[in-house]
Order: sequence, then C-alpha cells, then structure tokens
Amino acid sequence: MTGWLPEDRPLVAWYGDDFTGSAACMEALTFAGLPSVLFLAPPTERQAKRFHGVRGLGMAGTARAKGPEWMRENLPAVFDWMHGTGARLCHYKICSTLDSSPQLGSIGCATELAATRFGSWMPVFVAAPAIRRYQAFGNLFAAGPEGVSRLDRHPVMRCHPVTPMHEADVRLVLAEQTRSEIGLITVEDLVSPGAAEAAADRERRAGRRIVAIDTVSASDLATVGGLLWAQANCHTFAIGSQGVEYALIAHWRAQGLLQPVPPAPGAGEVNQIIVVSGSSSTVTAEQIGHAAACGFHVLRFDAAASMHDPGMEAAATVSAGLDALGRGESVLVHSVRGPSDPSIRTFRETANRRGISMRAANRELGMALGRVLAELLDRSGIRRAVVCGGDTSGQVAAQLDLFALTALAPTVPGAALYRAHSETAAHDGLELALKGGQMGSPDYFDWIRLGGGPAREWRQT
Repeated sequence: MTGWLPEDRPLVAWYGDDFTGSAACMEALTFAGLPSVLFLAPPTERQAKRFHGVRGLGMAGTARAKGPEWMRENLPAVFDWMHGTGARLCHYKICSTLDSSPQLGSIGCATELAATRFGSWMPVFVAAPAIRRYQAFGNLFAAGPEGVSRLDRHPVMRCHPVTPMHEADVRLVLAEQTRSEIGLITVEDLVSPGAAEAAADRERRAGRRIVAIDTVSASDLATVGGLLWAQANCHTFAIGSQGVEYALIAHWRAQGLLQPVPPAPGAGEVNQIIVVSGSSSTVTAEQIGHAAACGFHVLRFDAAASMHDPGMEAAATVSAGLDALGRGESVLVHSVRGPSDPSIRTFRETANRRGISMRAANRELGMALGRVLAELLDRSGIRRAVVCGGDTSGQVAAQLDLFALTALAPTVPGAALYRAHSETAAHDGLELALKGGQMGSPDYFDWIRLGGGPAREWRQT
C-alpha cells in the first residue's frame, strides 16, 4: 500500500445509517489487511489518538431510523467530519436491502444534503455478492431463507415492519426520495473498465449526478472498484452497502496494490455468552431455535409489558438470566421471534393505546434491552455477547458506554466478532458481535461462543 496516500490519512471514510451495517465496512477492510476503526460518535482527540494511522475510518449512525427533519439537522455535521478526514473516498453506508422511505431513513434526502459538500459524481452501489446481494438492470435481488428473490418479492423485505419494499428498481425507490435524476451503469457496461468509464461519462453528460451501478458477480466487483477509485478524490461521495469496500478491495488486489492476507483466526472458545435480540427476521428466529437446541437458556422479554412498567420487566428478565448463567448456561433474551409472532401486534396496539409512535416505542425497547444486557454483563462477569438487530444494536451500545469497535474475528461477511472500546473500564475490551436481522448461519450464536473464525475451523470441532 506504500505510496497510495500518506500513512496518516485513511483511504476510506464512511458513515453508516444503521449500527450493524456501519460495522460491516470496518470488518471488510480490516480482514483484507487494512486496519480500520468504527467510532460510535465523533471521537475526542484522546479517543482518536488510540487509532492513529488506520486506513479506514468510520462512524456508526442511526439515520435509517430517522426522518428528513432529523437528517437535515444532523447529517451536515457528519458530512463535514467525513470530508475533514482527508479520505480519498467518502461513503454513506446504507443497508444492502435498501431499507428506506421518503419518511424514514431517506437515502434521497441524504444525497441532497451531501451534494452541498461533495463533488458532482455520486455513485450508488448497493450490490454485494459476498452476502448474496445482486443488482441487474437496476433491480435489486437479495438472498433469503428460500433462496435469492427480487427485493419486492423477498419474504422478509416485502413485509418489513418499518420499511416494506414494494419496488425492486433502485432508481424508482430513490426517485420517491429525491428530485435528482438517477442514472444507471448496467452489467452490460461492465464488460471492461474502459466501458464502465464510458458509461459513467454518458450518465454525467446526461445530467444524472446520482448513478446506480449493477453487479452480479465477483468479476464485476473489480471493475466497479476500478471505476470508483479512478473517480475518487477527497470530494467524492459514494452511497451503498459494504459492497463499496468489497469492490475497492477487489480492484486493489487485481492491480497488485493490496496482497491477499491469511484468514483471520477465531477468538477462542468461551463457556458462556449472552445474546439480546430485537430482530423480527425469520433468519434470527431460526437462529433462536437452533440456540435453544444447543442448550442456550431462551428468555422472552415482554416488550408490551415493558411499556407499562419497564423496571419490573427488566428486573424479572435479569433475575432469570442470572439464574441461568449461574447454572453454567448461555442466555438468549429476545423480544420477538419471527415476523408472524403475535407479540408484534400486541406491541403495536399497546403503543397506540398509550399514544407512543412506533419509532419511539422501538427506541425505548432497544434501550431496555441494552440495560438488561449491561446488567447481566456487569453482574455475571461474562465478556462476550451478541446483539441482534441494527436499530437495537445502536441503543444497546449507548447503554454500554462504548465509543469505538475494532474487528476481532470473522464469521459470515457482515456479522463479525468485534472488540469494544469504552471509557468505562468494566466494558473496555468486551467481545461483541452485532448482527443484522437477516445475517448469519442458523448456528451463528454458538459459532460466536466458539470464537468465530473461518467456517472450516468451527465446523470441524
């Protein structure tokens, strides 16, 4: 990497619009041999000095759960921070299933705000073949329990409780969120780096500042990475999933600028872990069932009851959890088990009766789960935990007083085991996995207990 940029400047700076997705970028860069850090808020000078010389610098956010008014108030300062890092490419990290709407997590609003700070080239790259996310002729496809589906037919995303997806064409989804015309570089334009450059010029000449880019294969990744890097300077702003980092890494390797590194090892087995989950995904539901079969003590946290008396519900959950931990069991606390769980309806009805918006109710639920996890960790001495759900993860991290994460051990792409950094001594060095609802294999929780690492390691144990 010598000669790319001065060693005191990052190659990439990013802001993630949700917590778990933010960490996926840091994981991709670190395990490719480019040490990176994810801050959970703007770092103090002392905090930043702990990570001098990293090649990737990120900040976790919550914009996916916020409305345009919040974004207009808060994102300009974030974009100033990104620009001020001096990174050659700045990246607004979004979910690989395009979770957003005009009212919530508007990607279009974010691009319009960024346009006042960055240059004229704003690529949108959502695909990430490593996690089975593909885009062809503008349409997004994602893997699910029954295989790969177009986004508007995806069994989870079409009935997502917050941002259900009724359209698969990335351009049409974003057109509801911004007045800017959106271009497209198709798979047919990726036959060579030269063709991709020509397609980018074509779209810009047509006045399309925001340009979506297809990708369906690993070979496409290197071509897209070359396009992003050739156009990159300290004023370039990309919108996309962690596929942006995957594409850059593929290009750097293809050019001999970045050598492959051995797979990162696992972190070692521990006897017990603690899991908290606010995810309604079918994938997480399957993982909860598998954990129960592996001997985890599964506890339901009654989210509706918590709205009536949060202290009592949390105290009961902590008490039951400590009893199980005392018996040598791992503990899994969940508020919902799959998208058809009746508790979802009960939770909504309770929030409506109490005049609480679902956004506020979900935030309070995440905070409650965070307090449960913090108390279980502090009173048990357990040092490894898992949090499921992007919005839940952000609230939990706040309760643990964390300010940064670094990658510790891989699992599946996008759901690694991290080391937490905190000003609170009891939480500094915690080993923490943050899993989006749709991420991970059925045995993910026990895999984390075993320390993560390449799949071949734990499957042979």
